[in-house]
Amino acid sequence: MKAQDHAVYDVIISGAGPVGLFLAGELALANCSVLILEKADNPHSPLKQFPFGMRGLSTPTIEALYRRGLLDELAVHKRLKTPHFNSPSVQGKPQPGGHFAGIQFNSTQIDTSQWTHRLPGATDAPFLMSEMAEMETVLARHAETLGVTIRRGLAVTEFQQNEEGVTVHTDGQSFTGKWLVGCDGSRSVVRKLGGFEFAGTEPEFTGYSTKVEIADPGKLGTGRIVTPTGMYLLSQADYVIIQDFDGGAFHNSQQPITREHVQEVLRRISNTDVTINALHIATTWTDRSRQATSYRNGRVLLAGDAAHIHSPLGGQGLNLGLGDAMNLGWKLAATIQQKAPEGLLNSYFTERYPIGAQVLDWSRAQVAIMRPNAAARALHAIIRDLLHTRDGATYFAGRIWGINNHYNNPGGGQPLTGHSVPNFEFEDGTKIGRHMHDGKGILLDLTMNASLKKLAGEYGGQIKYVSAKVKEQLGLHVVLIRPDGIIAWAADTDADTSELQKAAAKWFA
Repeated sequence: MKAQDHAVYDVIISGAGPVGLFLAGELALANCSVLILEKADNPHSPLKQFPFGMRGLSTPTIEALYRRGLLDELAVHKRLKTPHFNSPSVQGKPQPGGHFAGIQFNSTQIDTSQWTHRLPGATDAPFLMSEMAEMETVLARHAETLGVTIRRGLAVTEFQQNEEGVTVHTDGQSFTGKWLVGCDGSRSVVRKLGGFEFAGTEPEFTGYSTKVEIADPGKLGTGRIVTPTGMYLLSQADYVIIQDFDGGAFHNSQQPITREHVQEVLRRISNTDVTINALHIATTWTDRSRQATSYRNGRVLLAGDAAHIHSPLGGQGLNLGLGDAMNLGWKLAATIQQKAPEGLLNSYFTERYPIGAQVLDWSRAQVAIMRPNAAARALHAIIRDLLHTRDGATYFAGRIWGINNHYNNPGGGQPLTGHSVPNFEFEDGTKIGRHMHDGKGILLDLTMNASLKKLAGEYGGQIKYVSAKVKEQLGLHVVLIRPDGIIAWAADTDADTSELQKAAAKWFA
């Protein structure tokens, strides 16, 4: 007989990775009770340690962590500045800013004047390196401090839902929640049991991430090398990444990854007789690109890799998932507390699905120009030329760093609506991000209009009124900011109170 946890949680989250942990913190910040069920007993997998667990944090992720007071707790980014850990292939090149399909672009070529409404952010860099293990440690500590319960070694095996909630079963135990969110990765049990359609494209390659001992590393080029048969990356003496265009066959076969197999693949891709003396750690991955056609089925929702998977080229998966969590958290909390306007929770899918679809296509485009054929090499050369122009570098940086990310603004109005709020600096030196730690909406009044304070007060504490002068006003007079830092409404003239009220009613009850 299964043991029954008699508590009724507001939300049960399957998966204690960064997305599940961050979402739990967002919900708990809004006073929701949260239980996380994680199948792994030990969160400290070797694949989450340096360098296997290294991930690039884009601007929206940096802003999200900063707005919750978490960025200062991350230390890895303070000592690692480039995606390839200062490998010999990038030494001597001024400030590489990232890559597209392995083609580096130079950050000094970027024309930041094109980002007319961007102010200095939480850090000097719009793109930082982090380690999965450190990220999970910080996010778990944050969630537990807010009262989140994390149960490890409990894998979700089945669940049932009705109009009132969801009963979740693990091996030997069952739990009850009002909502269930699957943050359980690319092979999500919640997605499969929940009947979500997962549409997309099949893989073209098997990727290998390995820690090895190479007898003769001098036979290999350093950095990212695209060859007629694939790609390999030697960024340190013992860390090798390989792409073998086998249609994902080896990854799908689930065969053991042996030293002999990795050596054979590396020799074939590099066209050398390099020798691997020992294989310490190895994992495989593919460029399979799929996305759930809906992120909600009744009281069950998906976020992160459970909702979308793609090649890790460019490292956008973590950022995409954390963006899901930042968007979903406050909307689901408002729904639970009956403070949500009609359709608020549905806006999670309508806003996040297009962002996910863009990332999947971005990944597919990179694979297309890395294929081992003449057409791909021709496209590769054209993209390389574009990346070495000022406009090209600016475009790719805006996409890779996430600066161009925004939600559609069907209501029209001020162009910044749907964009991340600029990091306004007040005359006392504080910045708007510091006012967001509590996860509430903000009515930012830059014109000292006292009547706006009364309007903010009509929303039962959901909206804070902040009135102050800023050093760079960007022509704005009033800005309504959602809890996730997105501009819900803005005015560059004296505020039309009726339009402001409509915007507030759309996002707050």
